[in-house]
Amino acid sequence: MIDPKKCFDVLKDNEVEFFTGVPDSSLKSFTSYVTDNSNKFNNVIAANEGTSVALAMGHHLATGKVPFVYMQNSGIGNAVNPLLSLADEEVYKIPMLLMIGWRGEPGVKDEPQHVKQGEITVALLETMKIPYVVLSESEPNALKQLEEIIKKTKKASTPHVILAKRTLFSPYKLQSKLVNSFAMSREEALKLVVSHFQEDDIVVSTTGKLSRELFEFRVNSNQSHKSDFLTVGGMGHCSSIALGIAISKPDKRIYCLDGDGAVLMHTGAMSNIGDLAPKNYFHIIFNNGAHESVGGQPTVGFDVDFLKVAQAFSYKDYRSVETKEELSKTIAQLQEIDGPVLLEIKVRIDSRKDLGRPTISPVDNKANFMSNLRR
Repeated sequence: MIDPKKCFDVLKDNEVEFFTGVPDSSLKSFTSYVTDNSNKFNNVIAANEGTSVALAMGHHLATGKVPFVYMQNSGIGNAVNPLLSLADEEVYKIPMLLMIGWRGEPGVKDEPQHVKQGEITVALLETMKIPYVVLSESEPNALKQLEEIIKKTKKASTPHVILAKRTLFSPYKLQSKLVNSFAMSREEALKLVVSHFQEDDIVVSTTGKLSRELFEFRVNSNQSHKSDFLTVGGMGHCSSIALGIAISKPDKRIYCLDGDGAVLMHTGAMSNIGDLAPKNYFHIIFNNGAHESVGGQPTVGFDVDFLKVAQAFSYKDYRSVETKEELSKTIAQLQEIDGPVLLEIKVRIDSRKDLGRPTISPVDNKANFMSNLRR
């Protein structure tokens, strides 16, 4: 295993001093160490991976130095456009290091949403003609690889990828972890919200722990999963999936259960929600100000006024609550008003260590969900 500090020190010793990216569970020890040992201007936790590549470009243009971008391999899709149409050797030739967490690595058991991406990660990099190295599990060899790839990146003046396996880094917990004192945990708020839904209401839940909590709540309450679509992958796309359903099923009330990090990743989706203005659309953001599922690194969720954003995108109503009393009252009121409505629920960072994962496959979830919609 590799000590995150030693990896960080090699980068700093070679004048790699600017970090940006989207946190990933495979890289959480390393990115947590970077967060603890960098200020907000030298470690920018970006809204999405494409934005990170653009930030890295700006750093290089201003300083001539090699920037460092981190992401999960599922984030490659967001990064393809700026990597190939801007940073590529046939366009601007921008040197940068990209450390990519290799979820779904062939031969290693992983969640279904990571399997295909893991299978094609290497082939995708080869198709994009981006040089890469799979970081060794031997610390001395890995540190040597880092030195070599930094030299290659500087010499070629192009992006280079460092592929990191899931168990590569030795454990390191974020010391500067965000703490807030809001009355409810996300799971407590979720249970209260879902308990107010009617039997024929439709739920689309975002990637991460929220969907896992929803699944367990249904199991523990002896409720069916037929009305829930669990968006287990594709961070940031939950709201658009819900919108597609809402405009196709105007007789159904559609509840999109979203997270602050996911909303920030693809905020532009809210423009379509406001423009199409489906009366049956209810957008609920559980805001804890953090990427909790992948290490607890902060988002800018508490710095963004989501109500003003919803207003700017022409939502019909927008509200924010912090307590159980406010939430119960507001959820009841939603039954009487037309959407699109945005409800922000501010919650504390607090999830169970024994939280399980959905036991139903994505394909079966889809089949049951579609069958219910047809009825």
